[in-house]
Amino acid sequence: MNLNTPQINSLVEAFLILKNQAEMKKFLRDLLTEAEIEELSKRWQTAQMLDQKVPYATIVKTTGLSSTTIARVAQWLKSGKGGYRLLLTRLHHHHPTLMEKGLF
Repeated sequence: MNLNTPQINSLVEAFLILKNQAEMKKFLRDLLTEAEIEELSKRWQTAQMLDQKVPYATIVKTTGLSSTTIARVAQWLKSGKGGYRLLLTRLHHHHPTLMEKGLF
């Protein structure tokens, strides 16, 4: 997939302009369906759980995602473009206590 199209660049710029969680939530709700937001949040939760070495069975039970989706997230976490790892590293650095408690 080409991530350097005018449409994608415009979307990225829109995300970067947002200043806080409230603005992000408003934009996400206008941009995506509730189901799409839920799916994205479950994938992010899965990446966090995988980073904390949580077993697949627990992730399936907690998120309701299929083991196939969890495996895909695990693959992207391991050898994707580095986006998951970048955010997880920043969260560990900026919010280590919250990460340990599973609050991020």
